[in-house]
Amino acid sequence: MGWNVDYAHSQIQVSLRHMMISNVRGHFEKYTVDAQINEEHPEESQVDVQIEAASVNTKMEQRDAHLRSADFLDAEKYPYITFKTKRNQVFDEQHGKMIGDLTIKGVTRQVVLDVEYQGQSKSPWGTINAGFTAHAKFNRKDWGLNWNAALETGGWLVGDEVKVEIDIEFVKTPEPVKQEAVPA
Repeated sequence: MGWNVDYAHSQIQVSLRHMMISNVRGHFEKYTVDAQINEEHPEESQVDVQIEAASVNTKMEQRDAHLRSADFLDAEKYPYITFKTKRNQVFDEQHGKMIGDLTIKGVTRQVVLDVEYQGQSKSPWGTINAGFTAHAKFNRKDWGLNWNAALETGGWLVGDEVKVEIDIEFVKTPEPVKQEAVPA
């Protein structure tokens, strides 16, 4: 059996410090997830994510346009942000780490996602759904996202640390029913 993403109940969010006094949050509206989940051996699971860089949404069009520009994501030249699993560490039935390659703006670096399995449930429609959360932090400058502006009071307009929060829900796909051949 395979698992498909329930995009209506999943999201990829990011947050950064703004003016050193608050956080700006945003999410990506368009992404695909190819997941090969091994329930017997979760350490062998594989997840590949492709995010459309231009789909960033922080609820402010002017800021989103700046994030899409060459100052940050350069979405026209680098339309996708990708993540590919390299290996997994399982600590217990609910916790683990997913180590993978994150590519932004043509630069690939390793990141570690802290993953928590939220459990499985049968929906009112008869599907089996499973939920996961994942968190990571990284320095945006490691990917060449260097733009900033000094503040008159000291400090910087945009913080360097990016926090990523992922909520993902999968729906189990049933195995095809094998039908025996009927002799003619």
